[in-house]
Amino acid sequence: MKFTTVIFDFGGVITSSPFEAFNRLEAEKGVPQDSVRRINSANPDDNAWARFERAELDSAGFDEAFAQEALAHGLELRGADVLAVLAGDVRPAMVETLDRLKADGFTISCITNNVPAGKGAGMAMDDEKAAAVKAIMLRFDHIIESSKAGVRKPDPRIYQMMCEALDVAPSECIYLDDLGINCKPAAALGMSAIKVSGEKQALGDLGRLLAMDLP
Repeated sequence: MKFTTVIFDFGGVITSSPFEAFNRLEAEKGVPQDSVRRINSANPDDNAWARFERAELDSAGFDEAFAQEALAHGLELRGADVLAVLAGDVRPAMVETLDRLKADGFTISCITNNVPAGKGAGMAMDDEKAAAVKAIMLRFDHIIESSKAGVRKPDPRIYQMMCEALDVAPSECIYLDDLGINCKPAAALGMSAIKVSGEKQALGDLGRLLAMDLP
């Protein structure tokens, strides 16, 4: 198969998984591990997190709505606490891979579920990390942010929007995401989807599809 385009999720792919930071927050707050994931998986299309990713809530609204959802689970946890740890750490080998793919003539793009908080698309809370994320984002040929598009993964429309913006067929695309629920619509559309569980695994799987040694 001839691939022309590689589409990346951002958090959990280009950067470390936010779930690692959530687990540290949960330990600090004395709530059960994976509490944030459990809250965010309840009513997944219309909960506070989903509405925030579509920019239907601002930061203050999310803080309060998430706190109410946490209370429904018997937990005391604020949305502001979650936002404070949201931005992950950049994975250098992934950035090197972006440069390698660009140099070899591939189109690279990004579909990210993000929220209107922090600095820039990566939702960084400090200037240094925000600058690093901006430098990465400049490498992409096209970016779709859920908080700007008003649609979020796993809605199939967001993958179709990317194909239309790049004028490519889904079969030409490889898609990487750390959430299986986001990989399924991409695969159903005809993309070759890679579920990312770690940097080494992801680059190994991508390299095999492209017959390349990565990064």
